[in-house]
Amino acid sequence: MKLGGITMKNPVVEMDGDEMTRVLWRAIKDELILPFVDLKTEYYDLSLPNRDCTDDSVTVEAAEAIKKYRVGVKCATVTPNAERVEEYKLKKMWKSPNATIRGILDGTVFRTPIVTSRISPAVRNWKKPITIARHAYGDVYMNTEHRVTGPGKAELLFSYENGEEFRQTIFDFKGPGMLQGQYNTDDSVRSFARACFEYALSQKQDLWFSAKDTVSKEYDQAFKLIFEDMFETEYRRGFDENGIK
Repeated sequence: MKLGGITMKNPVVEMDGDEMTRVLWRAIKDELILPFVDLKTEYYDLSLPNRDCTDDSVTVEAAEAIKKYRVGVKCATVTPNAERVEEYKLKKMWKSPNATIRGILDGTVFRTPIVTSRISPAVRNWKKPITIARHAYGDVYMNTEHRVTGPGKAELLFSYENGEEFRQTIFDFKGPGMLQGQYNTDDSVRSFARACFEYALSQKQDLWFSAKDTVSKEYDQAFKLIFEDMFETEYRRGFDENGIK
């Protein structure tokens, strides 16, 4: 496949989506890509009916294909709630395909605007884009939830392989409520931090970090400490040399 005289070695992993995104993506390909490019893709249908039909295995297959080819284009997809389960007659309330793919790829989400001279920024004196990076592994996307229907005690229990246990009461429910447990790993947070530092260096942009570590004294605090350690031991010199903070 040739684009502008450059031979592309790999196909693009094409992940079709739901509702109007399927129509828009087809129009984009037909009008803006196919007339000019001998497009080669490996196609995966991530529409909600097909995810349900394949027990969501198609999402995992798409993520594995991205790991293989290292590039993919994904259309927007519907993450079902209770109403969608009824509307589509689904087998279950499938998890977010974005979260599944990011979990397999250990992905980080970067959102940055495209700055053009014809569109004025909301803050007129801003000349450069602000990029938002979000850790996209574990956390609420891979949480375990329970709808509490009556009185009872919620506990956090962790059993170490050596037989030791950590146990702490979360809340004594007097009536109905809801319960949620989430996790993360140091390795994934380090991967997230490295992606942020490398992106900042490549774009020569200052990097700001935000976490609610005053409230989340273990979970969010771990993010802060890992970022601080990696910056001091691996990235401070590079930031100083590039004149960024």
